[in-house]
Amino acid sequence: MDETAALPDDYAICIAGHGSRDKEGIQEFLTLSSKFKEREPHRIVECGFLEFAKPTIDEAISKCVQDGINNIVVIPGVLMAAGHAKNDMPSEVLSMARKFPAMNIQYGRPLDIHPKVLKVCADRIESAENSSSQKTLRSDTLLMTVGRGSSDPDSNSNIAKVSRMLWEGMGFSWSETSFIGVTQPLLPDALDKVLKMGFKRIIVFPFFLFTGVLVKRIFSITDDFQKKYPGTEFLKAPYLNYDDLIVDVFMERAREIPFGLQDMNCQLCKYREQVIGFEDQVGQPQAGHHHHVRGIDGHHGLDHEHHSHSDHEH
Repeated sequence: MDETAALPDDYAICIAGHGSRDKEGIQEFLTLSSKFKEREPHRIVECGFLEFAKPTIDEAISKCVQDGINNIVVIPGVLMAAGHAKNDMPSEVLSMARKFPAMNIQYGRPLDIHPKVLKVCADRIESAENSSSQKTLRSDTLLMTVGRGSSDPDSNSNIAKVSRMLWEGMGFSWSETSFIGVTQPLLPDALDKVLKMGFKRIIVFPFFLFTGVLVKRIFSITDDFQKKYPGTEFLKAPYLNYDDLIVDVFMERAREIPFGLQDMNCQLCKYREQVIGFEDQVGQPQAGHHHHVRGIDGHHGLDHEHHSHSDHEH
């Protein structure tokens, strides 16, 4: 699409976030929302969360319902389409569409793999390299890309694709993909494995938008390995955050909607196609799973992911 195509004036933007127990992560997400407002100061821009923070998504959509607004664009403020973007957030949007039948409320797609997202990834990895006093070549470096982890293999495979593109694009000697919860390999297991390969440097890159419980866990695990294996240099690359290029892609996702270009990749979606091993999940309804923690500020004792109560950031 034409990246300069403007979103019509009668469109409001609502950015839907997951929410977190981590105050820093919430503040970073709110800053992302403010960046939208800076780009288009006259447009109504709101943001809301599935859980653990206010405003909730339904509250944010309600704030968009104003005179002169005929359309509301709801953008999932996440990197990849997994359970939250495919089920929980659409469930919120469908509920609000029923509440405001005169309003055209449309749901967009997450960032996904985009050249600008990959550019920010490379910048973060390079900043980690530049922070070191050791002059280690990339031919002596392994890149460890760490994803959130999901019960959706489509989302997990996209993390592997990001890892591969960074590996080949930046010229590292080797790359591995790991996760911090829900699926395998988990980061500690992956680090144990790659240490046997004898690289002088391992760069741990959390493929996350914002900080939170899981990002801090990734950095803590990395610190522990550095103490245990002082002969190998471990570098912690920053997460993506609200970089201008990230805001560019979110704005592009918003502008796709009036032109009908916001389709997600359903080719490998376990809810749409018979993906091997997940055939029984085809056609499952888009139902939310966060009603019990919507808007709650703090820790309720459960770490969960879509269809799996396991390590997940809240």
